[in-house]
Order: sequence, then C-alpha cells, then structure tokens
Amino acid sequence: MTNTELLNRADVLRHGRTPFVLATVVHTERPTSARPGDSALVLPDGTVEGFVGGTCAETTVQLQGLRVLETGESLLLRITPDADTGTEGTRDPVEGLVTVANPCLSGGTLDIFLEANLPPALAYVYGHAPIARALLDVGRVLGLDARPASPGEPLPPDLDVVVIATHGRDEETVLTEAVRAGVPYIGLVASPKRGAAVLAGLDLGEEQRRHVHTPAGLDIGARTPAEIALSVYAEIVALRPQVARAARPAAGSAAPQAVTENVDPVCGMTVAITPATLSLDRAAGRVYFCGPGCQHAFADDPSRYAHA
Repeated sequence: MTNTELLNRADVLRHGRTPFVLATVVHTERPTSARPGDSALVLPDGTVEGFVGGTCAETTVQLQGLRVLETGESLLLRITPDADTGTEGTRDPVEGLVTVANPCLSGGTLDIFLEANLPPALAYVYGHAPIARALLDVGRVLGLDARPASPGEPLPPDLDVVVIATHGRDEETVLTEAVRAGVPYIGLVASPKRGAAVLAGLDLGEEQRRHVHTPAGLDIGARTPAEIALSVYAEIVALRPQVARAARPAAGSAAPQAVTENVDPVCGMTVAITPATLSLDRAAGRVYFCGPGCQHAFADDPSRYAHA
C-alpha cells in the first residue's frame, strides 16, 4: 500500500467516523527494514494496514497503537533491541516518548510517531430557523461534527449531543427518542415556561426528564441566534466531564475497545490479543505469539518454555 493509498484510506475512515492511529516512521538506525516516511494505520480491531517494519516491529506498533486508541493521546514510540526496559514499554523522561525493548530486532532502532485520530463529538441539531443554523455554524467552529437532523431519523449509537430548536415542532418525539437512546447531552431551546410544559407532557419518568436541559444553554443574557448558540455550547463545555462519562462508543467494531494483552513465552514480548494474533492451545490455556517464528519455536519444543 503506497502512502497515497494509505492517506486515501485514512480519509475514508474519518468520513465513516472510525477511530484509527496513523503510525509514521520518523527515524531509523540500521539495520532495519523500515525507512523514514513508511507508515501504517492501526484500526480498532487490531488490523495493521501499511508497513512500519517487520513482524516484531509491527506487533509492537499494533499493541501501542491500540493503547493510543484507548487513551486518545498521541506518542513517539522508540523500538530498540537494547533498551534498559521491558517489552511492555516505559515512558521516558522526555514527555510523550515510550521506549520498548524488542528482542526480535536485528540490531537497529525505530522511532515511530503514533497519531490518534478520533472522531469529533457528533451533534444533531433539529430545526431550520436562525437559531438552528447558528448552532450548526458555531458547533463546527468549535470542532464538533455538527449535522442538521430531522425527526424520525435514526439516532446513531455514537451521538453525543442533541439540540432541538424547532420552535414547537416535533419536539416531544425527538426528546423521547434521545432520552431513551441515552444521548449524553439533550437540550431544548425554549422559554422556561414552555420548556417546563414540554417536559411535563413527555411519556418519560421523572428521572428521565432530568436529562433534558431546558432552557438549553447557560444564562449569559443571550439575545441573538449566535449568542444563544454560544450559550448552548458553553453549557456543553461546562458539563463536558459528565458528558464524557456518559458517552457511548461508536457503532460495532469501530469502537476503541479495552486492550487485551498477553506475553509471548518465547521472546517475552507483550502482544495485543486480536482475532488475528497467532496462538496455540495448551492444557493450561491459550498461548499467544508475536509472530510465526516464536509460534514455531514453541510448537517444536514447548518444554523449553515451562513458564508458559
């Protein structure tokens, strides 16, 4: 896969709101099979597309890439055969640098930048009046994936924000669906009196009604559509820790999952357990490997690795 093809693939993933890590080789010390500029994508299921080195280097990038998807924090990964650290990796005094000792390497060192690419918060805005348009414009300026939505449209599982500015049209249906779907932030643009009346008429329990913010936004004395939009996003920012705790992952396998790890009994490398990870079944359980070399060595003489 060429770099152009890889970048096109990355654009497709961004458009589909699929999180991924872009791994780019930035420095090498020979002998290595990778060169500066080589790159790969690490997907949430552990798939690695592209090239950043041989099997052992790729296994390390896969593990650290999945950890980056978990934390959302980019890092510089140094893979070297003679580091004074374990194969799991340690954070160096230099901020953002993780060094991993890789016994499989033939003597060279790789520095690879792992860049987290996570989809921005997804916001659905209902309505066509000036306030709704301002909510879309201001949301996009703030970096949200703000989209116009219509009542009856299915709510995606990774939806973070619903703001209703329809001025009395189809509010009850959208509010009920959003609450039952567990959308982290739900706001209704309305006066205090009308907002309270709308909430009272919803076919929801009292606890469920508390998830709806109305009047939506902080009281900053907003008057114009842009100011009202600003007040709504100010409230979302103020509630961000609560929204983040309530947020749900993206649909299907695209969601970053907790990384499951194990140690290769042959080389001692920590590997991520994915459907594609090489393994052998033993009486004591399944054993996982960084690559076919370690798998074959173990299969030839398991007694050499009594700790497995």
